[in-house]
Amino acid sequence: MTHQPSLQHRRTAAAAAGILALAALGLTAPAHAASYGTPTIALSATYLSGAVGATGDPVVNVTVAQSGADVTALTIAASASSKTSVAAASDVTVTGTGATRPLAVTAHARGYTDLTIKVTGLGGKTATKTLHYAASAAVQNAADTRYLTGSSDASAAVDVGGGYAVVADDESNVLRLYNLAVSGAPVKTWDVASKLGVSKEIDIEGAARVGNTIYWTGSLGNNKDGEYKADRNTVFTTTVSGSGASTALTVGTSYKKLRDDLVAWDGTNGDRYGFAAGTEDGEVPKQIDGFNVEGLEFAPGSTTTAYIGFRAPLVPPKSGGKGLIVPVTNFDKVVGSGAKAVFGTPIELDLGGLAIRDIRKNASNQYLIVAGSWEADDNSDPYALYSWDGVAGHAPVKRTDLPTTDPGGWEAVVSVPDLTVAGTRAQLITDAGAADLYGDGTEAKDLDNAEFKKSRATWFTVGG
Repeated sequence: MTHQPSLQHRRTAAAAAGILALAALGLTAPAHAASYGTPTIALSATYLSGAVGATGDPVVNVTVAQSGADVTALTIAASASSKTSVAAASDVTVTGTGATRPLAVTAHARGYTDLTIKVTGLGGKTATKTLHYAASAAVQNAADTRYLTGSSDASAAVDVGGGYAVVADDESNVLRLYNLAVSGAPVKTWDVASKLGVSKEIDIEGAARVGNTIYWTGSLGNNKDGEYKADRNTVFTTTVSGSGASTALTVGTSYKKLRDDLVAWDGTNGDRYGFAAGTEDGEVPKQIDGFNVEGLEFAPGSTTTAYIGFRAPLVPPKSGGKGLIVPVTNFDKVVGSGAKAVFGTPIELDLGGLAIRDIRKNASNQYLIVAGSWEADDNSDPYALYSWDGVAGHAPVKRTDLPTTDPGGWEAVVSVPDLTVAGTRAQLITDAGAADLYGDGTEAKDLDNAEFKKSRATWFTVGG
């Protein structure tokens, strides 16, 4: 009797024959989905800050992989948003097909949202990560604005070439290197505290560069509670090597008695500026007759005489008073070797009743002065930008009023272009530490996540 193969045997034989036929043609059978592993996904940062209407907001890099699969077969997209009014899933854009791809978010309103970022691999397998996103409100001059993240209290900046600048923060002793052409985190950081032997904030407020030496000064004043803190009475140097993204800093020398020298000098001149009274215990620095340094730059053509610019006091200390500069004629030796400061004739500048918030010059001795209030406001009082030739007795000239409707007070000029050329621009940076950036009532300096802290850098036309 002839026995017929069972149905199962016939199917097995057919499958085997098919595989042999494919093998003869140099082909292989498709792998079963179970041979693909679960995809992996990683974010270069889990916190990201953007702004409504911003140009070139920071991005996050998303890195994905899946065992058994070519990475180009993987797709990445946002699958959910906890607050779509801030940014919906459809507002997330991922570009590229490689293992690492940039992710950008377009914000629609101020606030916070958690975005679920999902990778889908072969076999229908997926994995997700959460991106915590915060958006600040739209600002004026948005196309010319970049955001420096990781810090909200920018207070001084020095150009190091190639569109990069070293930026100080008056709430920490960290110097940060930023690419000012784009928004984002610092390229490098240097914490100078241990090298300078300080444990509290220096309250860095001013900086000036001579050759490869950058001079930095603390505010020299009491803290906001009127208490003397020795570390704020610090002036120090860093040595620059390299430029642009390759910039390196080495901490140099320091001097911690400039406040004392200023008070003694004023005392020998009849307490003309009230420095002794302004530095007494209990006196807060940001008063019209207070004591607070915010500007530092060298005199025209000099590498030894530095101009110390005061936020307070106004001179005289009343509405309409003038901005004060006190020259230190041996500043290089003061900071370099600890020599006692020698002072030149003080300079009083008519800045429309405003005080000095920063001062910067170029190689042609053209100066820009950021003028603002002596008060401890965020930005409700006027700000203006003045040009000057650095010569005592010569009046500064107002170039423009600065916008004050957006968060942050104007604090720093990065560099000064040729002011005789029409259309040249200067980049200014804000201190946004006291600003409520995201509408939750939290000051930026108190935000839990450093990635949400940020200052603005904006270009303004000043030449011509």
